[in-house]
Amino acid sequence: MVSEAPPFWWTKADWRAWGLAPVSFLYGRIAGRRMAKARRASIPVPVICVGNFTVGGAGKTPTAVTLARAAKEKGLKPGFLSRGYGGSLDVTTVVDPEHHRAEAVGDEALLLCRETLTVISRTRVDGAHRLVAEGADLIIMDDGFQSARLALDFALVVIDTVRGIGNGHLVPGGPVRAPISEQMRQLSAILKVGNGEAADKLVRQAARAGKQFYVATLKPRENREIAGKSLFAFAGIADPEKFYRTVREVGGLVVEKRAFPDHHYFSEDEISDLLDDAAKDNLTLVTTAKDAVRLQGHHGRMEELAKKVSVVEVDMAFDDPQAPGKIIDTAIANFRERRIREGNAVKA
Repeated sequence: MVSEAPPFWWTKADWRAWGLAPVSFLYGRIAGRRMAKARRASIPVPVICVGNFTVGGAGKTPTAVTLARAAKEKGLKPGFLSRGYGGSLDVTTVVDPEHHRAEAVGDEALLLCRETLTVISRTRVDGAHRLVAEGADLIIMDDGFQSARLALDFALVVIDTVRGIGNGHLVPGGPVRAPISEQMRQLSAILKVGNGEAADKLVRQAARAGKQFYVATLKPRENREIAGKSLFAFAGIADPEKFYRTVREVGGLVVEKRAFPDHHYFSEDEISDLLDDAAKDNLTLVTTAKDAVRLQGHHGRMEELAKKVSVVEVDMAFDDPQAPGKIIDTAIANFRERRIREGNAVKA
């Protein structure tokens, strides 16, 4: 899977997208067939997948955290399942924020484990079984909708209402991970995030297919460290512009900004440039929570940056506050039906 999204993916399809159309067609045939024919392992607890249609972030991690909180309010013990993207560990591992760094387990896993039990595994089936062994009675999978080999009891696909699905082309001509028709067939519901219009067509398509959709907004937490101040904002995420907008929402004045690739690990030179350039213009450094965890556990100038930078935390706020709980309840009901079907199949 391609991990970085070229800028032309997010504009109207041009000669690059159409030139790659034959390759995209072949990619789509393979990806769609794999989704349709996948043999999915049965796990003895409900499994929720939080995914998206495209390469790049749309708010999956804060959505997963919100679902975990709803599960805990119901007395459940949720566990996050992640592939640990960007990390070096290739064995199934329970993430420990006191001992693991982002280079080992990935930045998203470090964010997730602040909320509840988190396991990373290159093979999601192995990771799911480890979560069950650790006592999880609900699994929330961060990403993997198109590729997971687990039986899913609820698949929530998150879409940003500003970027949508970009130019609509499949990889490598665009950001779409698999044919929309197959993704739409297998998803349980869509979560549209924000107030833009780029997701409206897909929401209408989902409604015609009898699929549920929810609406939510990324809400930044109050941050008095940056309100009213001149800022140097930097981010290594899929959509840095979304972060800059968020900073302005909390009252910060973005004077200078610097974007890095998604999941980027900063070099010593890059860190020195950030510190020196901010100091030269008397600017306050600000970044995302995902970038901040990649700075933790180091020494020297990286430690200096980790101490100086202000972090903007965000939460996923559903328009219907009861929606996360409803998703949990539906997943549990679907799980029970799945277990009955599996039991009947064994008897037959």
